[in-house]
Amino acid sequence: MTTLADWLTRISAIRSGPEIEMGLERIRPIFERMNVAPTCPVMLVAGTNGKGSVCAYIDAILRAAGFHIARYTSPHIHRFNERVVVDGVEATDAQLVAAFEAVEAARGDLPLTFFEYTTLAAFQIFSAAKLDAWVIEVGLGGRLDATNILDADCAVITSIGIDHTEFLGATRELIAVEKAGILRKGRPAVIAEPEPPQTLIDVPVERGAEARYIGQDFGWQKSPETPSQWSFWARSPQGDELRRHGLPLPALRGTYQLCNAAAALAALHALNDKLPVSQGAVKQGLIEVEWPGRFQVLPGRPVIVLDVGHNVHAAIAMERALADMAYFPMTYAVFSMLRDKDVGAVVNAVKGRIDEWHIAPLPGPRGMSVDELATALATAGIKDRAIHRHATVATAYAAARKMAAEADRIVVFGSFLTVAQAT
Repeated sequence: MTTLADWLTRISAIRSGPEIEMGLERIRPIFERMNVAPTCPVMLVAGTNGKGSVCAYIDAILRAAGFHIARYTSPHIHRFNERVVVDGVEATDAQLVAAFEAVEAARGDLPLTFFEYTTLAAFQIFSAAKLDAWVIEVGLGGRLDATNILDADCAVITSIGIDHTEFLGATRELIAVEKAGILRKGRPAVIAEPEPPQTLIDVPVERGAEARYIGQDFGWQKSPETPSQWSFWARSPQGDELRRHGLPLPALRGTYQLCNAAAALAALHALNDKLPVSQGAVKQGLIEVEWPGRFQVLPGRPVIVLDVGHNVHAAIAMERALADMAYFPMTYAVFSMLRDKDVGAVVNAVKGRIDEWHIAPLPGPRGMSVDELATALATAGIKDRAIHRHATVATAYAAARKMAAEADRIVVFGSFLTVAQAT
């Protein structure tokens, strides 16, 4: 019997071209042949950072409201099954194997990228279930991403930062154009980037989308009287206004998560006629939401923070979240990155919060070597005595655990792979 591991190995080898290859021309005929188009509302979420968190909030709140929800995200941390979730439950190996078989039967001799193949498999599973909504995270960019084969009933753009420049462009203006490719004429588009480049204002007008901007059409506010609560407000193009007061702080840590939570609530407000949610469901979803590796604070001592952020935008947000935590005598980093990322900018963003660095290489051709990491740290002004070199992330994490006192803090960050290998 072919296992899930067998299938993942096989589909990695089906296409001999680049690992990432943008475009919808390969996936479209297979998508149509499989007949897996959704018959319920679809929310498509793009952005440089925060898109997975927004998907998690929408999913948790809608499930708290009693709806049956599909959620598709990438990449995963430990198991591929994490990417494909129905009603809060990961797809089983057997479901994924059957879905891959369906894709294989439909594709003929058309080669697909790994992401295109897995996206179609997820849609196969979702289409077979009786669902009230699909919540889909864009893989890369938007306009040419495989997920954009769907026509979103509501599109969300969380943030615009400099990342994946070889595919999306070297400026925020160009990247915004690619992200905005998920917008559809006459349908709501939630823009949660607080400083949108001009193109993120122009493209929604050109595409005829119903854009709603954070700070202008929706927003959030912390309660000065009760710091453990916050409020959300939104107004529709028709002038209808919604206010939700006394909301609990989300289970996902970091003040920046309030922006993500507000984006999720704005999307739900935009589709309220199809997917109405009560105040109670919103509160329950905010409390129960789970999204591993996004400034995730593990229970116990020393305090351990896991963060999969891998660009300077995410690093700045992590630094602010670290600053908001209680005092710790020492903070140890377990750190590694991929070499196609701006490691220098990431280190400079967080170095003021780190006392000792435990570094190790990541596997594969994209992984930085320990010497490259050490050079990047030295260039950022980190003294050699504060840098500890290790053969693997696992041994780096073990060393940091051994060195840290009970009152200290360990931060594991730099990549999905870094968090996965440490935990």
